Amino acid sequence: MPQRPPNAATIFAPFHEEYPANAFRSASGSPGPDYWQNRADYQIHARIDPTTKTLSGEEVITYTNNSPDALDLLWVQLDQNIYRPHSRGSFIFHLPGAGHTAGDVIDALSVTAHGHTVPSSFLVSDTRMRVALAKPLAAKGGTLHVRIRWHYIVPGPWGGRTAVSTTSDGDLYEIAQWFPRMAVYDDLRGWDTEPYLGAEFYLEYGDIDYSVTLPATFLVAGSGALQNPADVLTPLERSRLRQAAHSDATVMIRTPADVKAAISNPQAGTHTWHFVMHDTRDTAFVASPAFAWDAARLRLPPVDGKPRLAMSVYPVEAAPTWKRSTEYVKNAIEYFSSKWYPYPWPDAINVAGHGANMEYPGIVFDGIKDSGKRLFWITTHEIGHSWFPMLVGSNERRAEFMDEGFNTFIDTYASDEFNHGEFGSKRDTEYAPAGGNPVEDIVPLLRDPTAPVITEEADLAGFRMSHTVSYFKAALGLRLLREQILGPQRFDIAFRHYIALWAYKHPSPSDFFRLMDSEGGEDLSWFWRSWFAHNWPMDLGVKAIDPQAGTITLTCIGGLVMPSTLQVEYADGTTMRERIPVELWMHGPQATIHAAGATPITTATIDPDHLVPDIDRSNNILKLQQTPSSTTTSASKQ
Repeated sequence: MPQRPPNAATIFAPFHEEYPANAFRSASGSPGPDYWQNRADYQIHARIDPTTKTLSGEEVITYTNNSPDALDLLWVQLDQNIYRPHSRGSFIFHLPGAGHTAGDVIDALSVTAHGHTVPSSFLVSDTRMRVALAKPLAAKGGTLHVRIRWHYIVPGPWGGRTAVSTTSDGDLYEIAQWFPRMAVYDDLRGWDTEPYLGAEFYLEYGDIDYSVTLPATFLVAGSGALQNPADVLTPLERSRLRQAAHSDATVMIRTPADVKAAISNPQAGTHTWHFVMHDTRDTAFVASPAFAWDAARLRLPPVDGKPRLAMSVYPVEAAPTWKRSTEYVKNAIEYFSSKWYPYPWPDAINVAGHGANMEYPGIVFDGIKDSGKRLFWITTHEIGHSWFPMLVGSNERRAEFMDEGFNTFIDTYASDEFNHGEFGSKRDTEYAPAGGNPVEDIVPLLRDPTAPVITEEADLAGFRMSHTVSYFKAALGLRLLREQILGPQRFDIAFRHYIALWAYKHPSPSDFFRLMDSEGGEDLSWFWRSWFAHNWPMDLGVKAIDPQAGTITLTCIGGLVMPSTLQVEYADGTTMRERIPVELWMHGPQATIHAAGATPITTATIDPDHLVPDIDRSNNILKLQQTPSSTTTSASKQ
């Protein structure tokens, strides 16, 4: 039996947030006066053995407890454990030919606090590790150091986001989720210990200082700034990097010919690559002897006195199709920086790997086979994640739309702008996948009573609906909010302020909804409820025209309401357009408006330009068939 549409009282009722405002999170959507956030800084030394494909490492985590609570234990994330047989994620995260590893093997763990270092007992539960503390970590600034030695086998291409794969010139390592990372302790739940089931991440901010030792034949590209270029790069490569720092055109740093020459005359020994990234929630890196490398300058202020670069690394076989990759990286970073918020980190790197299509701070993993508009769109999307969630650190496992949807939203405008629309409007698996008008492509979802809602947790929605809901519907919702509800001026001011206020922090959906209400100057309860918390449809219609009274009766059925445009045509050939506000529907699904002109009304059309998501357009036009003395009974739909 079809569900009865909600009434106006339900549609327009105050939207009760999941997380009420308090001293930590204000009613305006900004961080409250007592907002706090813990911090995790890392020093990591790692080594990859290409023979066994094993990564081993030792890290020291400096953990600062800024919360008002003393902590008697810690939780650490061990995401490599998703690859263990019978892990929780193995029942959900399926890839063709998937294999297994032993996950993270913890070789030693100790805690240093109050000047004393002691081995600590720990308990591993799936992708989480509970670390017992001999004494509680003090509130409001208490600090301790956790030292962990660990190792794991890097999965093959079936590993998805992190893997070792083969190229014609050697193995290619894409290394991510690679070191034990602190779970988040926040004001919303205390320890957030959602297991890693294949959705994404929620991490604390801090500085990450890491080094990686590999055979000297390998080139490494990673998050952050390379600290020892003189130790690992040739004089020619360093010279070319200096040239790239002054060039808007792409400069080859390591050519395909250089790759072939290095392979034919391999250098003995090992190199240790040292990187530092400040104010970040994560790092990732890639390593291969097969990488060609190019770069161009980013027109952004220097970081720590050093120019910043857009860069790409790719196997030689990808060189013909990846020659514009750095151009796409440069465009994305500069466009998003000028439009929304300045990119804060040193460089931005695109990698042609096995096809993970995955984002990390300062580096993204794309595919060797990507080319043309596909490469442009996927590069822009993954680079866009530098803002959501790398800069604005929302919880991806619980609110996927706050990174995927927000990022897809900013991507759509970047696609429109790039090189005067070279690749056209964004139409891919992330946005309007049918390739048509987005408000019409979304209709099948709005008609589906079993579809998940945007605010549903990522693991509940599942991969089948993730792109349609968390990417497409969420991004379209923001476009509707910007273009049809608030207008670009109000929206842009509010959205930029949201990014600035929550940069390097952990906003919840409630914070975003409250901020857009407050900064946008509208009570958007009806919108958050219908589009984000529910999947209500909208059917606008023109029910009747009374040419003598000069009135038009409109309907809006389904629960979703939206500002729309009414076009009225008159007997003398003139046309009038009237903007219909959502408040018209506050008293029910039917309303009559006055639209009298100098001559009688002949035709009325609601949403003539197809700008809002109407699930049935057959009733959007009503045209009188007879003389001006005709009444509503002599009208027909077209």
